[in-house]
Amino acid sequence: MEEKQCSIKKEASIEGIGLHTGKTTHLKFKSAPEDTGVVFVRVDLPGNPRIPAKVEHANHSDRSTSLEKDGVKINIIEHVMAAVAGVEIDNLLVEIDNSEPPVLDGSSKSWADILIKAGKNFQNKKKETFTPSFPYIVSNKENDSYLMLLPAKSRNVTYTFEFADRKLGKNTCSVSFEGEKVFAEQIAPARTFGFLEEVLSLKEKGLIKGGSLENAVVIDGDKILNDDLRFSNEIARHKALDVIGDLFLSGKHLKNTHIIGMKSGHALNIQMAKKIIKGGSDMGEFMDIREIKKILPHRYPFLFVDRILSLGKRRAVGLKLVTGGESFFQGHFPDFPVMPAVLTLETMAQVAGVLLLSKSESKGKLPFFAVIENAKFRKPVLPGDQLLIEVEVQKLKQRTGKVHAFATVEDKIVAEADFIFSLVDKN
Repeated sequence: MEEKQCSIKKEASIEGIGLHTGKTTHLKFKSAPEDTGVVFVRVDLPGNPRIPAKVEHANHSDRSTSLEKDGVKINIIEHVMAAVAGVEIDNLLVEIDNSEPPVLDGSSKSWADILIKAGKNFQNKKKETFTPSFPYIVSNKENDSYLMLLPAKSRNVTYTFEFADRKLGKNTCSVSFEGEKVFAEQIAPARTFGFLEEVLSLKEKGLIKGGSLENAVVIDGDKILNDDLRFSNEIARHKALDVIGDLFLSGKHLKNTHIIGMKSGHALNIQMAKKIIKGGSDMGEFMDIREIKKILPHRYPFLFVDRILSLGKRRAVGLKLVTGGESFFQGHFPDFPVMPAVLTLETMAQVAGVLLLSKSESKGKLPFFAVIENAKFRKPVLPGDQLLIEVEVQKLKQRTGKVHAFATVEDKIVAEADFIFSLVDKN
């Protein structure tokens, strides 16, 4: 059934202080005609200038996304945009009398709640949607960050935030945002976060006048100062919220899409929004089978990696397209074809091999298993699955390398293990 565009049935308004200005800001959501998209209106300026919430008007910093057109700006729009995307509104006027929306509690909860309460007015035009027909990926090799979109059966997001040089380690979430109710409960309440040393520095510069423990999760060294976390992984969920908001600058609602983010920020989010608009067959930078063969010694029928989607300093992401014609299905449970678990491990190990052997100090060597630890198999891998493998280096020396690897199908982990390799000279 064809989905139709929609706006809201009735106006909705809210007020609160701005994060940076500390001034009271009034914001009003108003209905808009078909094909309008989301448009911000600065009612505090002469002529009420309008800025469409489109990626061509977007700017970003490390901490936020803003819009600018003809010298007029709206800052920190990602929380509002996440709510509009999560509730799946197409056409909306957002009237605002300041340079930034109210920070409220630092999440998208209030925005989602008032949009849901306003109701939907369905229109005649077809809704603009996007489903990736192949993996879309953008990455930054310098800090091993990436953002990926994969075909899936529903809308879900997996995000990992890594605390560099802090004992807090990683914060990870894997959550659905299929439907406005799920979004409002599982993602929208996650608050923004910041580090105490940055907060103090910004306050000295006259910024974040409206910031407090009431509207942000604050981290001091290796401690989280808040005692009221809404989720154990609230930080990762908020980063997922930011991704959803930024990607809606493409003007398209994601459908049947699995978002995977590793340390990605607003820059990669906006880069992906541009890629969504571009569409076509451009997967960005990736390593195909010919390039993989230049690194790995494996050949048919024992070469299992089809693509390397991301290759950084300490991380790699690989893809295995599991087809019904695989040779091993002929003899391994032919009446109920399942990929042998040991071959899933081998596929993970081959992605690790590409990562290790791509290092200049490891060129000309062969990776041999020395140890396999903590191997776990959670779900069978079946014909038609896209097996996504993520590998991270734990230790790397001249003659040995240790990695942790896990494989997923859609957003479900099917296998994981730790590998220790001996790196042996070919001669």
